[in-house]
Amino acid sequence: MDLASRIKELAEHRKITIAELERNTGISNGQIRKWGVRSPKVENLQKVADYFGVSTDYLLGRTPTPSFTAKDEIDVQKAVTNLIQGLSNKDSLAFLKNNGEELDEEDAELLRSSLENVARQSLLLSKKRSQKSNDKK
Repeated sequence: MDLASRIKELAEHRKITIAELERNTGISNGQIRKWGVRSPKVENLQKVADYFGVSTDYLLGRTPTPSFTAKDEIDVQKAVTNLIQGLSNKDSLAFLKNNGEELDEEDAELLRSSLENVARQSLLLSKKRSQKSNDKK
C-alpha cells in the first residue's frame, strides 16, 4: 500500500476527508493527494503521523504496525529468529518436540507467524508500560 492510500485509509477510519485532514494539520489544500506521485516534505509527513498517532515508518510502509518504527520491526524479527533457534536447538529447554519429525513448510510458517504476533504484542505492551511510566514522572 502506498503513502496516499495508507493516509486515505486512516482518514476513512477516522471519518474525515483528506481536505479536513489538510485543514486540521495546516497542510496546503491538495498536497496530500499529490503524495501518490511526489514525496512530501518531512515536516508535513510528521504532521500527518502525529495527527493519526502513528509512526512515519508506518505511513511510508516500512512497518505494518502503526506505532512501530523500522528499528522496532528489526527487533521483532530478531526476537522471532531467536525464538525459532531456541525451538530448533536440541540442547535448549524450549526445544520443540514433534515426535522426532521436522515441521512441514505450512506448519513452520504458522509457527513463525504466531511467534511474530507474540513478539509484536510484547513490544506494544512494553511501549505502553514505558509510556505510562513516563507520564507519571
